[in-house]
Amino acid sequence: MTTINAKAYAAQSPTSSLAATTIRRRVPTETDVQIEILFCGVCHSDLHFARNEWGFTQYPAVPGHEIVGRVTAIGGGVKKFKLGDTVGVGCLVDSCRTCPDCRAGLEQFCSDMTMTYGSTDKHLNAPTLGGYAQSIVVTEDFVLRMPANLDLAAAAPLLCAGITTYSPLRHWKVGSGQKVGIVGLGGLGHMGVKFARAFGAHVVLFTTSPGKVADGKRLGAHEVIVSTDAAQMAAQANTFDFILDAVSATHDINAYLNLLKRDGNLTLVGAPEKPLSVAAFPLIFRRRSFSGSLIGGLPETQEMLDFCGKHNITCDIEMIRMDEINTAYERMLKSDVKYRFVIDMASLKS
Repeated sequence: MTTINAKAYAAQSPTSSLAATTIRRRVPTETDVQIEILFCGVCHSDLHFARNEWGFTQYPAVPGHEIVGRVTAIGGGVKKFKLGDTVGVGCLVDSCRTCPDCRAGLEQFCSDMTMTYGSTDKHLNAPTLGGYAQSIVVTEDFVLRMPANLDLAAAAPLLCAGITTYSPLRHWKVGSGQKVGIVGLGGLGHMGVKFARAFGAHVVLFTTSPGKVADGKRLGAHEVIVSTDAAQMAAQANTFDFILDAVSATHDINAYLNLLKRDGNLTLVGAPEKPLSVAAFPLIFRRRSFSGSLIGGLPETQEMLDFCGKHNITCDIEMIRMDEINTAYERMLKSDVKYRFVIDMASLKS
């Protein structure tokens, strides 16, 4: 297959810093869209992947799955997009299209999904390479239309942090008249607060940091509970319809299960490295449930973007240059970002 070169930033080993390199992209096939990448969000998954903390990274590794850009070329059979369109690409770039999950618009659960990085490119028979690059080529069915009114840099993290929090809130039918908890105020949690508020719920943020109380309320929380305060936590027992847990560090999940009403649900979207200990009694005595959620399918992701366009919802971001990515990773490990780094990909050209 004919390929073209693209500038990118890649890790060459689990211990190496990301640095400039050149990668191959395929020339668009009949149904492909070629995208000049304008902005790319920095997800904690990018760091895990670059450092092979999940054990499946192949090198060179190019992270990045919160991609916003402009269409620069299309295949002859492309119907959904034209040159110049502003588009997005999230965590997936293909799937089998035929399994029950795909037919239901839940491509994120397809056993043969192709991730934006860390999978095998079916066209090149090589590892997929992500959005820390000047361009990407994606089949049109996995390209999303970006609302024209949104700031594109601040909209980039919607492609992962946005859909990861939007999907479970929608699945569990969060809305007016409900009391909803958001655990953790980071890249995911701050979007959970914004969406839950936009859906009409009474929103309570849980944080271990007293310094985040004011920011939590600025972002839309009606109440902010410091979770290390036993009295504050006890006062919330048996009062929540739904809790979204966005914490990836080891923490006491039972403390939050005890806050749910009868038939309440706690959904985990954070990814702690070690298994969490879940006690039986908080679940069985109030018929509570504990579940997980993974990003969202393509139809729901487009729905989320359209919702954000209608309600003018974007992420709180800090813009960085491409050559600042290694420093950004170190800061991200210290939670020193409010609340998502976004790379200005114009900086890659220089």
